[in-house]
Amino acid sequence: MKKEQLEKVQAEVSAWTYLNKLSPVEKNFKLKMLMQEIGDTFQIYSYENEELKRKVMIYYHEETKEYKLMVTIGLTEFCAIEYISANLEQLEKILNERFDTLLGDISSFNEEHISIIIKEKKIMQWDYIEQLPQEICGFKLFINPKEPVKVINGSYIIIDYCDFAAESNFIIYYNVFRDEFFGEAKIHRIPEITYEYDSSELKDLKIKLENKLENTLKQLRERI
Repeated sequence: MKKEQLEKVQAEVSAWTYLNKLSPVEKNFKLKMLMQEIGDTFQIYSYENEELKRKVMIYYHEETKEYKLMVTIGLTEFCAIEYISANLEQLEKILNERFDTLLGDISSFNEEHISIIIKEKKIMQWDYIEQLPQEICGFKLFINPKEPVKVINGSYIIIDYCDFAAESNFIIYYNVFRDEFFGEAKIHRIPEITYEYDSSELKDLKIKLENKLENTLKQLRERI
C-alpha cells in the first residue's frame, strides 16, 4: 500500500470503537487482531475456526478503496459483496445486521438458507452421494452434496476434495443462474478451470465423475 493511504487507514481503524466490543469467541470462532499490511490490503481482524477450516476476515482493499469481508471455507476464499463499504461506519452497520447470521451459516449447515433452485434440483438427495469415496489419492472429501456451500455469483460448492497440506483441491460447483455443474482444480491455490465435468443434469455429472474423478485427482497428485 502507498504510505499515505496506509497511514490514513491505520488512523481510521485505531479510532474505530467497534473493535473494543468484539467478543474473543463467537460461535466457536476465535478472534484474531491482525493489524497488518499484506500486499495491497490492510488486514484488521478475523474470526477463525481451525477445526472447521473456516475463517472470516475484515480488511481494507487499497485497489478499490473499500472495506471488505473475506470468507474462507477450506481452500476457497471469496469477498462477500454484501459487506463492501466505503467507510467503517457503513461497515459497522452491516456487521451488526448480518455478521452473526454469517458465522452461523458457515459454522453449521442450515438448509433453510439454501436456494430453492438447489432444493428443486434435488442435489442434497442425490443417490450418488453415498458412492463418493471419502479419500482419493490423498485428497479427502471436505464438502459433499448433502451440505452444499454457497459462495459467490450464484455458485454452490457441492463436492470438494482437498489436500490442505499441499493447498490443492478439486471442486464441483453448481451455478443456479446458469443451471450448470462445472469443475475447478487448484494447485497450490492457483485455480485451473476444467470443462470435462460441465453438465446440466445430475445423471450426466454422475457418469463423468464415475469415469473421470479418480484420474483427475491422480493427475493433480502427480503435479503437486
